[in-house]
Amino acid sequence: MYLGCVALMVTSGLGAAAPAGARTTYDVVPGQSIQLAVDRARPGDTIDIAPGVYRESVLIRKSDLTLRGAGDRTVLMPSTAKPTHVCGLGGNGICVLGTDAKPATNVRVHSLTVSKFKKNGIWASRTNKLSIREVTAVANGNWGIAQERSLRSEIRGNAARDNADAGIFVSNTIDTEAGAVNTRRTVVMDNLLAGNRIGVTVRRLRNLYVNNNVVTGNCAGMFIVGDEGVPRTGDLTVRGNRVHHNNKACAKTARLPRIQGAGIVLTGVEGATVASNAVWSNVGTSPFSGGIVLFKSIVGAPNTGNMIQSNMLLANRPADLANRDTGTGNVFSGNYCRISQNAGTCA
Repeated sequence: MYLGCVALMVTSGLGAAAPAGARTTYDVVPGQSIQLAVDRARPGDTIDIAPGVYRESVLIRKSDLTLRGAGDRTVLMPSTAKPTHVCGLGGNGICVLGTDAKPATNVRVHSLTVSKFKKNGIWASRTNKLSIREVTAVANGNWGIAQERSLRSEIRGNAARDNADAGIFVSNTIDTEAGAVNTRRTVVMDNLLAGNRIGVTVRRLRNLYVNNNVVTGNCAGMFIVGDEGVPRTGDLTVRGNRVHHNNKACAKTARLPRIQGAGIVLTGVEGATVASNAVWSNVGTSPFSGGIVLFKSIVGAPNTGNMIQSNMLLANRPADLANRDTGTGNVFSGNYCRISQNAGTCA
């Protein structure tokens, strides 16, 4: 029995120091602490989390670290004990936090579930090259997967369901007013967003891609949000998404009127391309209702110079395409649709 325990400790990496420069894999099983493995890990290490339910929050402040579960069989849920670090105290499941001087770089969070946290399933701030893949974020009290002040992120192949606000939320910053940030080609791709208030929210960002996502059953599919800040939100691409039946009804908030039946909404955006999306059966009576909708921002900033082209839109009400804005230079071209409001002729 003694020799067996020693062997387990060496394999997991929890009981023996690795040689200098070596990459170590820490195996965590139910009953053990994921946070303890994170605290002991060095840059380059991997933490493999076995199937099971882990009642804890996890804080990552290191670079070049991989946190990897066994898919839907590895589940993180809130602890019944008092939180011991800033991530848990904030009501979040997994936090990846860097600083302005030293961003958390090359952190990977893959193949696990975060569920029922009071705030966010995954929260990231001040990161570079963050990878979030094959994560399920379900029934969290605010955002499912969210980040701010981050560059070159890959948020890909995840499922965010039944979160109180956005399934995926990406922003320049959440606590100050500032112009849009150039994300250096962040991608939000191949995700399933269902049953949230908003499927995807992009706020005050530039140079990113929102591609090939399936967005359904939310109050709104996508919000691309800007304002009068400089630089403005824009120079981004929304392409190849399937956005349909986003017909839940959500009450108004301090920032927005009520939302229902909204497919893809642009507010205060410049120079964006919205192309080759399939948008259908988004039906409602809110100011944002319709398939692809241009709407002035909450501070009155218009949409300008956007290209809306080659989209397929069917059975959206009150309109497939709607330009409810006073901005200039927005081009609607080659869209297959039936009902257009101030947005040119449907093909």
